[in-house]
Amino acid sequence: MRMVVLGTGYLGATHAACMADLGHEVLGIDVDPAKLAKLEAGEVPFFEPGLAEVLRRNTSSGRLRFSSSYKEAADFADVFFVAVATPQKQGEFGADLQFVDSVIATLAPLLDKPAVIFGKSTVPVGTAARLGQVARDLSPAGVAVEVAWNPEFLREGFAVQDTLHPDRLVLGVDEGGPGRAEAVAREIYADLLRAGTPFIVTDLATAELVKVSANAFLATKISFINAIAEVCEAAGADVTVLADAIGHDGRIGRRFLNAGLGFGGGCLPKDIRAFMARAGELGANQALTFLREVDSINMRRRTRMVEITREACGDSFIGARVSVLGTAFKPDSDDVRDSPALNVAGQIQLQGATVNVFDPQAMDNSRALFPTLNYATSAFEACEGADAVLVLTEWAEFRSIDPVALRSIVRSAVVIDGRNCLDASAWCAAGWAYRALGRPSRGLAESHTRASGPNGSRIPLPNLRIEDPGALSTL
Repeated sequence: MRMVVLGTGYLGATHAACMADLGHEVLGIDVDPAKLAKLEAGEVPFFEPGLAEVLRRNTSSGRLRFSSSYKEAADFADVFFVAVATPQKQGEFGADLQFVDSVIATLAPLLDKPAVIFGKSTVPVGTAARLGQVARDLSPAGVAVEVAWNPEFLREGFAVQDTLHPDRLVLGVDEGGPGRAEAVAREIYADLLRAGTPFIVTDLATAELVKVSANAFLATKISFINAIAEVCEAAGADVTVLADAIGHDGRIGRRFLNAGLGFGGGCLPKDIRAFMARAGELGANQALTFLREVDSINMRRRTRMVEITREACGDSFIGARVSVLGTAFKPDSDDVRDSPALNVAGQIQLQGATVNVFDPQAMDNSRALFPTLNYATSAFEACEGADAVLVLTEWAEFRSIDPVALRSIVRSAVVIDGRNCLDASAWCAAGWAYRALGRPSRGLAESHTRASGPNGSRIPLPNLRIEDPGALSTL
């Protein structure tokens, strides 16, 4: 089929390239000339494993090309995918729909023949029905223009896999419309349906709610285990072992039960907030009040990571050197939108520490947001002379780093595992003091160790850093 993808950001570029890989002829539309130039040259303007190969393969074959002309788009096809951003409104919880609205307002007047517009963007429930009416009012084709909703379920780092081998396809259709959308969607995704991918056809409102409900559930599961991590810290328990134990329950499962720094990125945080806002507009605000606590728990993890780091630096960041490994919100991505790691790095620097950071892919994006941080060219460079090493994004490179070699270049062998992704036993055996969210401290005494004074009083020892196990006997 011929089709147009409107918007060539993370979602749109991935969808366009993968649809071409399924054999369709695809035209990508965007208003950003720099982005279009990169895509036309076969370059992905962001990091996503495997996407560059798919993009180059299909631009070279001629099945995929790009343009800034909506007129060309309207002449090219009668099937359109809307894949533009729906960010959080400035100063509000609700979603900003200006880009989605603009696409429909620009495209619809050019549609003079029957057309199907599939929404991919994550939008508040009720948006699809409203856009459908707008499109019909503006288009010369009138009621022959149909708006359906086909939400995306992409995981950054696995976007190509999730597009070409999805675990389900959801399509919301306008029951009062021309009725072409389902047949067109079945033709577009024919290869996936033959492979056995579940295909769920529903009304527009349900399709819109599927996406935000899935994100709200995942966010709740992550915040649940992080709330339990707070209790584990207070009780001296180990949240990782606890998660393993409850994860064996088939009703619960182990996925998304990794306690740590919490979630970030361009989807979960803004989607749960927009979900709450929309529920309030519909008069169902009490139904989602628990999501406020989900959001609160998630943000509290960042504050706790800063507190633990300050303790490790002698209860003050003044004069301390802190190494941060990882700034992307998750591994296999260069996305730093609402990144917990970058937020923590920024907070620590604002409180007086010298912060050296390294990320395998997100350095440019991090520097654009936090230009005052020190950016290293490698993990080892970032850790030179560090009083504390923080692992805040679970890149494979950091999980496999040699703790023995790293210990030789730091000032104080304290590692704080913000993602519970390191082998604690190996780091402790290499002489490191190991800290993690929701787990007991292990290894050498912490850098803020205090000694007994006269009459048993406790005397603070500022900036004391214990690197020799034998030195403990002298305190």
